Amino acid sequence: MKYLLSVSLIALGGAAWADCPVATVADMMGLEPGAYPQQYDLSDFEALAGCEMSFQENPEIAALNARIQGNPTELPGVEDRLPAEPLVVLPYETIGQYGGTLDGMSNATEAGTSDMLSLRHVNLVRFADDLVTIVPNVARAYEWNEDFTQLTFHLRPGHRWSDGAPFTAHDIAFWYNHMVMDPNVVESPRSLWMADGEPFEVEAMDDTTVVFRLPSPLPGLLASFAADFAQPFQPMHFLGQFHPAIDENADANAQALGFENGYAAIAHYYGGSDWKDVPSPLLRDPSTVESLPAAVLPTLEAFITVEDTTEGRHYVANPFFHMVDTAGNQLPYISEMDERYVSDNEVRILRMVNGEIDYKAQSVTLPDAPTLLDGAEAGNYTIDLRPQIGLPVFGFNVTAEDEDRRAIFLNRDFRLAMSHAINREEINSVAFFDLGEPRAYMHFDPVPPFATEDQATYATAFDPEMAAEMLDAVGLADSDGNGVRELNGEPFTLNLQFSTQGLSTAVAELVAQHWTDAGIPTTIREVTSDEYRSAQAANELDVIVWTKGQPIPIVLGSAEQLVPPFGGFFDARVGMLWSRYIETNGAEGIEPPAWTGELAETVAAWQQLQPGSAESNELGQQIIQQIQDGFMFIGTVQAPNPVYHSNALQNFMAPQTWSYEYYRMYPYRPQQWWLDE
Repeated sequence: MKYLLSVSLIALGGAAWADCPVATVADMMGLEPGAYPQQYDLSDFEALAGCEMSFQENPEIAALNARIQGNPTELPGVEDRLPAEPLVVLPYETIGQYGGTLDGMSNATEAGTSDMLSLRHVNLVRFADDLVTIVPNVARAYEWNEDFTQLTFHLRPGHRWSDGAPFTAHDIAFWYNHMVMDPNVVESPRSLWMADGEPFEVEAMDDTTVVFRLPSPLPGLLASFAADFAQPFQPMHFLGQFHPAIDENADANAQALGFENGYAAIAHYYGGSDWKDVPSPLLRDPSTVESLPAAVLPTLEAFITVEDTTEGRHYVANPFFHMVDTAGNQLPYISEMDERYVSDNEVRILRMVNGEIDYKAQSVTLPDAPTLLDGAEAGNYTIDLRPQIGLPVFGFNVTAEDEDRRAIFLNRDFRLAMSHAINREEINSVAFFDLGEPRAYMHFDPVPPFATEDQATYATAFDPEMAAEMLDAVGLADSDGNGVRELNGEPFTLNLQFSTQGLSTAVAELVAQHWTDAGIPTTIREVTSDEYRSAQAANELDVIVWTKGQPIPIVLGSAEQLVPPFGGFFDARVGMLWSRYIETNGAEGIEPPAWTGELAETVAAWQQLQPGSAESNELGQQIIQQIQDGFMFIGTVQAPNPVYHSNALQNFMAPQTWSYEYYRMYPYRPQQWWLDE
């Protein structure tokens, strides 16, 4: 590979030309910072560097492209595949080398997959690695109006989908107006894409300008784009041929390919959800692949799926990806990614200890750290402990089908008693090696400046006597003195199902023992994430367990986790039938208590305010109080968690947090990782 090292100017034909400085974050080579940290638009980079950039490509790109069904057999040159203004990013340490396969691991098809998603993910914007600054990504620029009711994005001229078709502002308007807001495609839009319950107006002004007009101020919308797994664009050139609002021949087009109608074809490719890791068409119906125009939807991501089975997925680099490094090399450096599904946590740990994986964080928890640290030298990998956003929480099924159990779970004093029955100091010592801190659930995480100390530690004291008195008072007495409390004369027991993606086995075991000691025998059973989520969605669980909490910027953009059922499919959720009541305007489900509506109103008002203002902080503290007055979730102990990476993985920066909330590695530009093997 040719690297351009000289920064001297040469007069040529009356113009000034230069080889561009091969700058990195570690060595800027005299290059001035741009408008945003660690990245530039091409024109800005060339102006600051006094050079004109030339471009190089992965030598394997033609062979990789040949594995993408639906792509052109002959690729244009790299200059024609890149936008007119590619995004120039600074590698952390070194200009990379092309090639290699990054080996990853997830729990199942839709469980523990965010690690791998975050490596290929793109959005209009992203958080920089300071987790504060929001920087352009797919978009070239963005701007708000004064009252945060209009957000405008400017795109990169010449940007292309992975199949070479133009990507324009019309793809963004199509996503919102004809996918998200069409009930034939998405049954009910996420609250993320609404402002105080009302839809946006999204209009493509021209090919490179799109405007989001909001019915009320929503300054957190930009953070939602920066951190959420969803992508606010879909390929209209591909899906539009099946959508009756776009193509009058939509049904006929779909029927020619064997689908019932256009919407059936859209469902085959899109899955009816923003969530990107539903099984792709390659897995859903592999028999149809050869007869369809593409195996999977065209993408803007760094990698595109070429294999999808029940064993795992395989990806190859997107030949039309929009990023380059400071030497003009099109990213990503890594040619392929392989993702294997391993449902057993012990097997996952063994694979990491053996050095078979290049990167892993999700589902790796602090109790795993001693084993991983012991094997680091032999396995040629590094373990970084990073603070976790969110903490393990426990809740109860307040809309349980059994009315007697429902009445107990609905009783706030029962939930308080079960909180005081938990010995958090023991959890911290046994599960977290005294590295954690007992913490109440307040949803905001890290603890915001407007939270009081009382709120941060609310109901976290271990007080078995108080717990016993409260359990007696709610009707769960131990009448025969055998150590087991009864309800209506029968032993009252709990079945606690959990997934190690949601919390560690050690925490589940300890809490179950604490509750058993309090007279509520609690059995535990580890299940897969898919099994847990399905049972939760079906309103079948006694106990709700997962990690929960979000930083202020994320909550500013979405109230999804603060209204019944207090989260999406992948979150800890309680009050499933409350949610059903709201969705059906009272036709089905159970009417939620008044405080849930009052909390929703407070959150909606808070989201419209300038973050950090006195009024915003006052309402933020009120939100915490309302959350804790409702007391749906019991906080436990917050502790750091391990992040694993192979020492062969170059330009790796350990994340500031172990978290899903900033979308794993997305802020740290994994497109500039490379493998030194």
